Amino acid sequence: MNRKPLKGIHHVSALTANASENYSFYTKTLGMRLVKKTVNQDDTSVYHLFYADERGNPGTDLTFFEIPRAGRTYHGTNAITTTGLRVKSNDSLTYWKKRFEKLTIEHDNIEVLKDRKTLAFRDHEGQRLRLISDENNLGVEGGIPWDRSPVSTEHAIVGLGPVELTVSRIERTANVLTDVLGFREGASYTKPSTQQNVRVFETGEGGTGAEIHLIEERELERERPGRGSVHHVAFRVENTDELHKWVNVLDENHLPNSGFIERYYFRSLYFREPNGILFELATDGPGFEGDEDFEVLGEKLSLPPYFEERRTEIEAKLKPLPTKEGE
Repeated sequence: MNRKPLKGIHHVSALTANASENYSFYTKTLGMRLVKKTVNQDDTSVYHLFYADERGNPGTDLTFFEIPRAGRTYHGTNAITTTGLRVKSNDSLTYWKKRFEKLTIEHDNIEVLKDRKTLAFRDHEGQRLRLISDENNLGVEGGIPWDRSPVSTEHAIVGLGPVELTVSRIERTANVLTDVLGFREGASYTKPSTQQNVRVFETGEGGTGAEIHLIEERELERERPGRGSVHHVAFRVENTDELHKWVNVLDENHLPNSGFIERYYFRSLYFREPNGILFELATDGPGFEGDEDFEVLGEKLSLPPYFEERRTEIEAKLKPLPTKEGE
């Protein structure tokens, strides 16, 4: 079937136990823009928050489902274990290290991974994140920082970087990435801090915005997710026609999947790779400005049209989340 390659990382979705604290960290500490305040379409009693560049360009969205009673995460294998966040330069990592020290954010030292300078850190719930310098990136371009962020555009986060997966049987995941999804395997590297071997897979134009980093840990127990864990990673598909082709590809490879799903802001397809990690394929559009103007993105509760008649019921179940400047 004549289908186009996946274009890179589309978004990463994670779990939080407290939407208000989550909003404060990702907008005030990390300086990302809340481009959409909506609900989990599979459970409308909880928020789904989207943080990104100035307008939520594909490849820049880090999203969170609020699960108010979520327990702690018990780290293990068969999970998404680190989410990369791209910054423009090596100097930006020095800026962020000083910022984390000032704000007492848990972080490691700057280290080099795959010829790039990086800085690992954790949010207030233990979410595992890593800043990646784009100084020498020749692949997928980053997004455009919001100029009203508390972080200057010079050092702002410009998108999602490599996503790290840890699995118990590496070949199972590697084969899906290459044989089904069309990723290319590149040069591997060793993490200095842990001495783990990391295999690198890239798609589309490649570079920091189009890589999966794969680690094998056979002896660990399966991760038990909770607050601060990652729910799924999504890959970019150009449009709806291409997404329908991918439904056929998964069916032909006997991979159980959700089929085509309407998410309003994009269209999706979900499946689990053989180690159990949830993958999503998502279209680049329509985007986040179909129900809000650019200047006020994320300020009100947005609901897809098919939920609008239930607005009063849905809002009654949500704790107010002030997201307008000055609140």
